[in-house]
Amino acid sequence: MSAAGVALMLGGAGILLAASPAQAADVSYKTECIPPPISGLPPVQGTTKVQLTAPAEAKVGDTVEVVWKTVAAASNNPDVLDLEKDTVKPTGTIKVGGAAVGDLPMEGPRQNPPIPKNSPMVLPEMKGTLKLEKAGEITLTPDAYNINVSKPISTDTKCSPKETVQPGATIKVTDGGGTTAGGTTTGTTVGGTISGTISGTTTGTTTGSTTAGGSTADGGTTAGTTAGGTDSGGTTAGSSGGGGGQTDFEGKEVSVAYACKTPIGDKNATSPVKINAKKNGGSFDLTVKFSKSVMDSPADIPADSVKPSMEVKLGGADKGTVHVEGPTNKEPIKSGDPIEIPDLTGTYKPGASGKSTLSPGVLTVMALGTTTTCTPPADVAVSLELDTSSQPGGAAGGSDTGGATSGGGTDSGGGLAATGAEDNGTLRALGLVAGTAILLGGAVFTFTPWRRLRGTR
Repeated sequence: MSAAGVALMLGGAGILLAASPAQAADVSYKTECIPPPISGLPPVQGTTKVQLTAPAEAKVGDTVEVVWKTVAAASNNPDVLDLEKDTVKPTGTIKVGGAAVGDLPMEGPRQNPPIPKNSPMVLPEMKGTLKLEKAGEITLTPDAYNINVSKPISTDTKCSPKETVQPGATIKVTDGGGTTAGGTTTGTTVGGTISGTISGTTTGTTTGSTTAGGSTADGGTTAGTTAGGTDSGGTTAGSSGGGGGQTDFEGKEVSVAYACKTPIGDKNATSPVKINAKKNGGSFDLTVKFSKSVMDSPADIPADSVKPSMEVKLGGADKGTVHVEGPTNKEPIKSGDPIEIPDLTGTYKPGASGKSTLSPGVLTVMALGTTTTCTPPADVAVSLELDTSSQPGGAAGGSDTGGATSGGGTDSGGGLAATGAEDNGTLRALGLVAGTAILLGGAVFTFTPWRRLRGTR
């Protein structure tokens, strides 16, 4: 028998002996909940109300089940998105005291009704088991808990007590051989403190989004601001001539103020963009680049989940658009790892002779089953001017969806763009989709932070 007198046990196939009628008691405590960093939301102060259920009496050797029912979470589902059914999973810790000292891990299933915006979080019950190895009174006190939401990206809201919490249940343990009801249990006692495994297992990270752990958001519509604006009058990076001569043409970096339609409403975003070209016979291989910058991913991004494309806008002698696109991310991106953005590439076949201009156009991002469309202003600046010669089947006169066929994406290219918004270092090149960060196709945008958006509603 260990000094701690108790070991946390895996629930296993059979749970557990209730040695005496179960007791249930409510306990409330002040709590601080930290939303996912990508939400931009501040910490939430609230009160958690928990009901713990455990047998009032048991014998040494018994393995008992403890149930944590969250009567009221400290935070609501914020004004970001409605949470789908069975996307919320809680885990938590119960502090064990008295005759044994340690932490009892608790876990609930991913099970919940649909939870609308601005409504209380509804959490399933959490369970844990422990084996009693020493006589005496054991107290059970609810402690910190975590709320995981699986869609559209897996995110966590972490809640912890901000005051001394009173015990929610007490088990009186007496000497005598105990039993477990069905199955076998295993566990360990380490150095007088409790250690063990959670009853049940947590499956891997699923792609999806966030509950931002509740919010004090005001209602209304989002407005957002843009950093920068548009540059006027691009410059010609070079001339293709009629044959021979220069073949590589570097565009001017222009700042584009995009208006984006996202799954959670309209957002404004600004991105520096450069269009380069390489002469290939009578056509040009285009590469659209975003300013080099590196940031860390705020959440796990699964492989092959983000696909960006753009319709480069033609002007001057030529008309229409040219489709360019980038590859999906080949590897998963772990939270905290640097994010690199691929170039967008395609082929421009001129449809007119003369000086033709190329400007950033409509950007479309397919990410985790969602679509975000970002439109530049009508007077978007020119990034590149080329001397072109009309080619059969070229772009002139094409519609907004016309233009040359895509040349496919490459894996090269810069990272997320800096925005120049020096007044707020938290501005990052990620789009907030469904309250969480979905890379805007790797499109390096800076949406106005949530706390600022919420202030304008």
